[in-house]
Amino acid sequence: MDNILDKKWAYRELGQTGIGLSPLGLGSWQFSRGKGAAIGVWGMLNQTKVNEIVLNSLAGGINWFDTAEAYGMGQSEESLAEALKQAGIRPGECFIATKWQPTMRSASSLKTLLPIREGFLSPYKVDLYQVHFPGLFASIDAQMDNMAALYKEGRIRAIGVSNFNASQMRIAQKRLNKHGLSLASNQVKYNLLDRQIETNGVLETARELGISLIAYSPLAMGVLSGKYQRNPEYLEMVPFIRRKTIHRALEKSMPVIAKLSEISARYNADIAQVALAWVIYGQGDTVFALAGASTPVQARENLRALDIKLTAAEIAELNSVSGS
Repeated sequence: MDNILDKKWAYRELGQTGIGLSPLGLGSWQFSRGKGAAIGVWGMLNQTKVNEIVLNSLAGGINWFDTAEAYGMGQSEESLAEALKQAGIRPGECFIATKWQPTMRSASSLKTLLPIREGFLSPYKVDLYQVHFPGLFASIDAQMDNMAALYKEGRIRAIGVSNFNASQMRIAQKRLNKHGLSLASNQVKYNLLDRQIETNGVLETARELGISLIAYSPLAMGVLSGKYQRNPEYLEMVPFIRRKTIHRALEKSMPVIAKLSEISARYNADIAQVALAWVIYGQGDTVFALAGASTPVQARENLRALDIKLTAAEIAELNSVSGS
């Protein structure tokens, strides 16, 4: 394949926002400096390595990054911002998504806590503000009312949610429509080992309402890279919470890994790249892929998935062995 760096990809519109994003974005949970929700999931990455990961992603044509309050309670946001500064990126030259943590909070805290997110991300602004998961303390209507106010004040450019089911997506969209706005995105788990969105109404609802889906864990925490099948000893080096999740997925993955290996040989690619390509291209323009990277090399290798245009027959083959 050609040198992947300095490539530019055809952007896709995020929802109905008019904002163009690369089909693949960089997730930054692993930038949490071992704190917050990263404990037991990710190890520590030093800032130099984070800088290299972000620089490789930018050079490869990625123009958006996803983080969250819960990722180290601001540590991921701060680390990402530092890497962007080191790369010479000025405010407005890339797109940043972050998430509000709804646990035991009123919807009004979406507004009162945004300055904290902006502080960690300084000098960059929040472009896509997302509700991290459905909360029981504040209604979806109240959350969307506060999001709409932030949008109208020019504080954010787009409104998103994460882990919402089809019914919750409809509630959010209906409320935003009353403000003359639309829901831009729903971030959900989606990969060859977890295709629930195809059958639970989320994918269908997204298409009907013009909402983008952002697929997190597109490689099933590394299971779809094949490295744990080839080298089981690697699993012992994984933080304990991720290790449990990976163990559960390994047996189910074997026929999928075999088919990925067969198809990847046709493209002179790694199986992880084919698994990512399936997420990126398998559902047209509806689904964006959000992949993490814990090394600069991994960031580069993820980018090669954008070059792999699977045929309809190959997508069908993968669908057949993975089930739903």
